[in-house]
Amino acid sequence: MRIPLRSPKRRAVAAALGAVLFGAFIGAAPSARAEADDPVVSVPPAGEHGFPFLAAAEDLGSFGYTENEYFISGTAHSYAKAGLWGSDGRWNVRESGTAAYKTRLLVRRPTDPAKFNGTVVVEWLNVSGQLELSPDYWFERDELLREGYAWVGVSAQAVGVNGGLGEIHGLKGWDPERYGTLVHPGDAYSYDIFSQAGRALRAPDGPDPLGGLKVRTLLADGESQSAGFMTTYADAVQPVAKVYDGLMVHSNSAVGAPISGELADTLTMPNPSRIRTDLPVPTFVVLTETDVPLASAARQPDTGSVVHWELAGTSHGDQWAYDLGDPTLKKSAGSAAPAPDCRAGTAPFNDGPGHYSMNAALRHLASWARGGARPPSGAPLDTALRDPRTGLATGGVRLPDVTVPTRTLTGLRNLGLGDGVFCGLYGARDPWNGDKDAWDRHDAGDPSDPSFPPTAEPVLSRLYPTHAGYVGKVQAAAQRSVDGGYLLPEDAATIVKTAQDSGIGG
Repeated sequence: MRIPLRSPKRRAVAAALGAVLFGAFIGAAPSARAEADDPVVSVPPAGEHGFPFLAAAEDLGSFGYTENEYFISGTAHSYAKAGLWGSDGRWNVRESGTAAYKTRLLVRRPTDPAKFNGTVVVEWLNVSGQLELSPDYWFERDELLREGYAWVGVSAQAVGVNGGLGEIHGLKGWDPERYGTLVHPGDAYSYDIFSQAGRALRAPDGPDPLGGLKVRTLLADGESQSAGFMTTYADAVQPVAKVYDGLMVHSNSAVGAPISGELADTLTMPNPSRIRTDLPVPTFVVLTETDVPLASAARQPDTGSVVHWELAGTSHGDQWAYDLGDPTLKKSAGSAAPAPDCRAGTAPFNDGPGHYSMNAALRHLASWARGGARPPSGAPLDTALRDPRTGLATGGVRLPDVTVPTRTLTGLRNLGLGDGVFCGLYGARDPWNGDKDAWDRHDAGDPSDPSFPPTAEPVLSRLYPTHAGYVGKVQAAAQRSVDGGYLLPEDAATIVKTAQDSGIGG
């Protein structure tokens, strides 16, 4: 039997949403840039493959969604620093150049307009692997599709369009017939291209990428390398472009991406680069356990416009995102699809609660951007101080996978010979790689007691002598997370059901 989970916060959010009027939040209006600089929207040709790169492998129709691709073209502006930039993120810029561009938008939206919730999530597609990925779509997929968001992936950076290292030479190399007319003048222009993508969604010049859906809230989103660009976008570009109603910065580091778009100029960026606190639109920074050791240098107190979560037991990439993303990449790239470069036989990927946290963060941000309550703050995470019994980090936002543990979840893995850098980003899960002697001391037994087996199952039996006891602990932990605002009721119900269906305990 499923036991109901209360959500007073969600009721409050629903009431707030019902009271909010369009445009009530300061800064939500599009930029007043000259109309000639707004992009023209067009429809791409079918091309050799007949579908866009990064087209979803899953059946979006079964969720009531459709997927389409559009081109936008126009004149983009680059920016340069104006005055001194400090770690407070209050960065002034001046326009420094113009260039023609043509790029693409990948759009997933509800087929039935009545199912659209009014919010569009615009993701800065990630190009760390030298081809385009949509990591936050994968992390947030359940919340996006069940709640009726529209999602738009923007090919904002040059390597995604023009190509770089690897077998997939950008969109143009993957399908010249479809993408051969695209033009990207370089990452100095990526910030304005991302702004123009937002303007094209609000007021398209040409075919409407949203099929007539009326936009209430436009959210910018980026993970990993894209989050570095999002940091700089929030601090330097959003104040002058004024396109987005809220910003999601997921897994950034301590330093923002250079405004010049040149990697070598990273050394000229303020270290650390914090989020400016005078923006009239909210910014939500979410860090996984993988990110905290480097990103913690940019920690700052939460304010009325900036909130941070640091997620215990999570990783930069994880099993959930890989399971959704790998079929999508294989659909487009086939055998050339990259995979995390881990040796065979190493620890499996982290399968922790990162996606549940991102679901909750997205719903919070959407409400907050419409004038709703600020999300709750998250405690700082200590990745160095670990529970000796479980190997889990201490502090941070702690969902039931961490508070009622069944395995060690870490954001880092011990890399060995043959492991590449991307392997480390997927963290690890391990059945109790903590100090086994500490378990014996915890049980007040003899550390040399041979009855303490070094396997996961007996440890779980010690922790949870009965199945009902285990389920009860999970249910209580899920309710605490819901009441605290860190877990959505729908996801809490899934977690409890998974515990009920498990064989854990006794």
